[in-house]
Amino acid sequence: MPTPLEKLRLKLALPVGQHAAFDGWTAKAVESAAAQAGIDMAQAKLAFPKDPAQMVDAYILGVDAAMETHFNPDRIAALKVRERIRALIWYRLEVMGPAREAVRTGLSILAMPRNAVLGLRIAWRSADRMWRIAGDTATDYNHYSKRLILSAVYGSTLLAWLDDQSESWAETSAFLDRRLAGVMRFEKWKASWAGSDLHRPSLTRFLGRLRYPAR
Repeated sequence: MPTPLEKLRLKLALPVGQHAAFDGWTAKAVESAAAQAGIDMAQAKLAFPKDPAQMVDAYILGVDAAMETHFNPDRIAALKVRERIRALIWYRLEVMGPAREAVRTGLSILAMPRNAVLGLRIAWRSADRMWRIAGDTATDYNHYSKRLILSAVYGSTLLAWLDDQSESWAETSAFLDRRLAGVMRFEKWKASWAGSDLHRPSLTRFLGRLRYPAR
């Protein structure tokens, strides 16, 4: 259960991102967002982080929350898995549209060496949330591979979107479709490879070779 401060932080998150497009990831963006939302300034400053990287983290949590609220079980159930992932990614872009320049600077902040671990954690968290909304229940290595692949697809699409000047982001849409098509081809290959006893490596045999090397 979120605390009152966490609820307030989520309420501020998206407005802060929109104002950060003009004011940067600064206290000024928080003040402007609080004034816009009618939130007490002292409470807003207490609820929202002051460090720019943490501010970006809080903003992305707001994007995650908006996505989860929008894609209720009935909405997501009508889509196939690939359609679910595409819709989730595209909705995130739509939510971030008013803050696109702030997203650009936010990614630059997270790319700094001192923020690299936080950036990876954020990417994993968003990918995990997308897969969970999409209905993924994998617990084996697929759990991790799916999230790594989605992080890569989403990250590259995000970069394409930041520089997309086409109408309705048509170039980003085509880029995303190509990336997802490539993932589907990989998943089909992976499934056929895993189902073949002939090509599947034996862990026992591999460990045995480490212990008793062939001469």
